[in-house]
Amino acid sequence: MTVRITGLEVKDVRFPTSTANDGSDAMNQNPDHSLAYAVINTTDPSLSGYGITFTIGEGTDIVTHAVLAYAPLLIGKTLEDPVTDMEVFWCDIVRYSPLRWLGPEKGVVHLATAAITNALWDAYAKIAKKPLWKLLVDFQPEDLVRLIDFHYLEDVITQDEALSMLRDRAHDKSTRESELQSLGYPSYTTSAGWIGYPDEKLRRIIREKCELGWQAFKIKVGRNLDDDIRRAAIVREVAGDTVDLMLDANQVWNVPEAIESMKHLAEFNPLWIEEPTSPDDILGHEFIARHIAPVGVATGEHCHNRVMFKQFFQRRAIDYCQLDACRLGGINEALAVLLLAAKFDVPVCPHAGALGLREVQQHLSIMDYVAVSASLKGRRLEYADSFNDAFVTPARVVNGHYQLPDVPGMGVELQPSAYETYEFPNGTYWNRKWVGKV
Repeated sequence: MTVRITGLEVKDVRFPTSTANDGSDAMNQNPDHSLAYAVINTTDPSLSGYGITFTIGEGTDIVTHAVLAYAPLLIGKTLEDPVTDMEVFWCDIVRYSPLRWLGPEKGVVHLATAAITNALWDAYAKIAKKPLWKLLVDFQPEDLVRLIDFHYLEDVITQDEALSMLRDRAHDKSTRESELQSLGYPSYTTSAGWIGYPDEKLRRIIREKCELGWQAFKIKVGRNLDDDIRRAAIVREVAGDTVDLMLDANQVWNVPEAIESMKHLAEFNPLWIEEPTSPDDILGHEFIARHIAPVGVATGEHCHNRVMFKQFFQRRAIDYCQLDACRLGGINEALAVLLLAAKFDVPVCPHAGALGLREVQQHLSIMDYVAVSASLKGRRLEYADSFNDAFVTPARVVNGHYQLPDVPGMGVELQPSAYETYEFPNGTYWNRKWVGKV
C-alpha cells in the first residue's frame, strides 16, 4: 500500500530546566530546554513521523511557525523509496526560494528544515521496521551518496571520492556493528557540569557517575576564571587524573581571552575547550587552536551548515566536530558533514547534551563508526539525563556507553505526559498547546 503524507502538525514543547539550573552555562544562564516538535501524519493511521529541533525557551514558537510554512511542500507526497524521496524532499525544502531567502540555510528556517527532515526519516525507518541507524547502515554506498547534496562541497570532496571512501569501509561494516552491539558506543556526560550547580552538587554527581561507569566528564566554564579553576580541580579530585575532562565556554570569550584562560586551565589536562569564541569565527578558532595545543578545540553545535564545517576543516580550526542534526538541515546534511570529517580525520562527537538531541545523535554516531569513519579514536557521544521519561523510547546508557537502539524509527516520540503544564520560576504557566496543524 502506498503511504501518503496527509498532514503536518507542530508543537512548542518546553521543559522547566531553569528551576534547578539544569542546562546553565556562561552564555545561557537560565535556559528552559525546549523542542519544536513536528509530526507528519500519513494515510496509514498507525504510521506517523516525529522530528525535532532544539531551542531554549522563548522563540520556540517562531520555529514552529517556520515548520508549518513548509507544509505545502509535503502534503500529498508519497513515502515509497527513502533514498529517491529524501534526495528530492531535502533539496525541495532547502531550495524553496521564499523561505531560503530568510536563511539561506541557517537560522530559524534551517531549524525548521531539521525538524521536518528528521520527521521524514523517522517515518521511513518505521516503514522499514528498523531503528534509523540500521536503516542508514544497511544502505549501499551508492545510495548514501545520493542522499547528500554536494553543492558547495565539490572543491573539497566529490561524489566519486565519497563513494570510494564508503566502499572502502563497506566490507567490514558487520564486524563494527557487532562490536557496538556488544560494547555500546562510548559516552561522556554533561550532567554534573552545569555552571549554576553548587560545588557540593558537582561533587555528588561526579561521584555517582563514576560509580555508574562514566570515564569522561564535561563542565561549563567562562563566567569566572577562579570558579573555573576551582570546579576543574573538583572534577580531578573526585574522578581522578585518568578520566577525560572536557571544558565548554559556550562562546563567551573573545580570542585573546580564550587563549589566556586556557593557559590557566591547561594544568587540569582537558581534552578540549568547546566553543571558546564566536561559533561563526573560523579564523578565530584556528588562531586559538594553534596557541593552546595540545588541548583540542571543539565546536559545531551552532555551526549553521555543511559549508561552514567545510571551512572549519579546511583551516584545521577544530580538533573535534560537534555537529548537530537538529541545527543542520537534518540527517541528510549531517551525513555530508560526517564524510567531510572522515576525509580530514577529525573525530565526530555530536552535540547531544539535552533532551531529544541524544535520541537523534546516537544514530549518527553509530552510523559514523560502522559505515563512514570506521574509527572510534577520539570519539565520545555527549549525554545528559534530564527528562528521560518524556520520551517513549529514550536513549539508554549502561556503564558509560550508549546501547544501540532497537526500536524502529528515530526515538523522539514524546509521551503524552510531556504536554502537561509546568510552573515556571516567574510564576507563569506554559501550556504545551498545538501551535498549528495543516
